[in-house]
Amino acid sequence: MARTVHIIGAGLAGLSAAVKLAQASTTVIVHEATRQAGGRCRSYPDAITGLTIDNGNHLLLSGNRAALDHLRTIGTEAMMAGPSKAVFPFADLASGQRWTIEMSDGRIPWWIFDPKRRVPGTVAKDYLTMAPLLWASADATVGEVIPCKGALYDRLVQPLLLAALNVDPPLGSAVLAGAIIKETLAAGGQACRPLIARDGLSPTFIDPAIRFIEARGGQVRLEHELRGLTLSEAGVASLEFADGPVPVGREDMVILAVPPYAARPLVPGLEAPTAFHPIVNAHFRIAPTGDVPPFLGVLNGTVEWIFAFEDRVSVTISAGDRLMEMPREELARTIWGEISRLTGLPPELPVWQIVRERRATFAATPAENRKRPPAQTAWPNLVLAGDWTATGLPATIEGAIRSGHRAAQCVMQVG
Repeated sequence: MARTVHIIGAGLAGLSAAVKLAQASTTVIVHEATRQAGGRCRSYPDAITGLTIDNGNHLLLSGNRAALDHLRTIGTEAMMAGPSKAVFPFADLASGQRWTIEMSDGRIPWWIFDPKRRVPGTVAKDYLTMAPLLWASADATVGEVIPCKGALYDRLVQPLLLAALNVDPPLGSAVLAGAIIKETLAAGGQACRPLIARDGLSPTFIDPAIRFIEARGGQVRLEHELRGLTLSEAGVASLEFADGPVPVGREDMVILAVPPYAARPLVPGLEAPTAFHPIVNAHFRIAPTGDVPPFLGVLNGTVEWIFAFEDRVSVTISAGDRLMEMPREELARTIWGEISRLTGLPPELPVWQIVRERRATFAATPAENRKRPPAQTAWPNLVLAGDWTATGLPATIEGAIRSGHRAAQCVMQVG
């Protein structure tokens, strides 16, 4: 059936939908309001540091099947770098203790029986305390389902869930936490190998996707802002852009892949998350020494995750509400002081940049999770995509790409 699919938003959700549809020989036009594709997953030249930096630091896992399928399709899976085993180094700023968790490959968690590979201060039976998350009710918080204290929680569960949920874990949705545990720790080491886009997010996820779409006759139109939708009972009749309306034909479809706060004014009666939490990223122009690990989990500090790249050291801090009003230089000095202590890099503050994303993700609480809509809408030719839709996962790269794939599937099932 000849049709055009208009995709509003060139973030990961929109581009992954476009790639799937282009792969199926469907004509796609992606409309992006800003001058750069990628949304919260992009790289850009930073004038202060003189570096090309990522908007945020993202750690994928080998079990993120949708994300790796997307990369495989656009030809960049090999650009994700990481160890051959599921190893996670940690350091505790308060005690000075360091350790590395090394998971066994298969689903049987032999590693929890080895004191050298499991979390220090834990015994094998401690890991059973996470099991109730796998069958938690939709209304339950993490704190109502598992004990949020002890060595296992402090040294593994809390850092994992804080990074995934972007909310203080005891307040987070137990269902979403259970989904993370099910697809990572419970799936074995082969699903937990850490992967980093060493060459940057845009060269790995975004630019090759655009080339893939355009090579198959699709378009990606930047600085093309949608102002409204003309809706009838039959569906979307036209797209109202800043430069004029674009009619939507009888066989055409629309995928709305914008953030929830942008989607709600466009779609009457749309229920979507309304509470959000920030993520803070810091970038320092310095070449790390060879003994600095590619990534490091940090406990009892301002810093949570340190990433070492060839030309910079970067940091990610989830649920960073407490840091949003902190003076930028004070924050940079605080972060660099911790990095210097942990890595042995010089204490003098390098050239730096702080990136504070105020509405980085929706708040992954039970209340907000209940507001997430399905891909299908009341209009037959309008489909939703985004990590804030009902993916069953928190707002992650994997969730965004799954939502794009689901939206593309909905389109292909119509007619």
